Amino acid sequence: MPLFGNTFSPKKTPPRKSASLSNLHSLDRSTREIELGLEYGTPVMTLTGQSLRFENGQWIPESFGNNGDRRETQRLRKRNQQLEEENNLLRLKVDLLLDMLSETTAESHLMEKELEELKNYSRRRNCSILGFGLFHNKCLQPVEFSGIVTAKVRLEPDK
Repeated sequence: MPLFGNTFSPKKTPPRKSASLSNLHSLDRSTREIELGLEYGTPVMTLTGQSLRFENGQWIPESFGNNGDRRETQRLRKRNQQLEEENNLLRLKVDLLLDMLSETTAESHLMEKELEELKNYSRRRNCSILGFGLFHNKCLQPVEFSGIVTAKVRLEPDK
């Protein structure tokens, strides 16, 4: 018995059974088509005496009581799908209009702010040219009363 050697030796596993007992997967395409046929047909299922077939992604009853009911149901489904598509388009348009409105509103606010800054700049410039000071964005005109110089607010109409 080795001191540091590998003492574990597992038994050999038996071969696995085949996953499929059918030999259809081993046939070539032409043989499969001959055996199974070219047209597989639509899947048909019977539940509680009601026979259903699978068409266009939906299970449709084969033994419909009234054929007009089936046509009406298909017409209503098609109309419902059209209305859902129209609804999605209208929601997209509303989102687009809201984006446009918010962009225009932001631009309007920026323009108003810029206009107000230009008005303030113009007032300050006019007051400094005339030699007046500013108090709350109003020109202060120096006035002398009995030897004491005070300031009088010159009110300008806001335009």
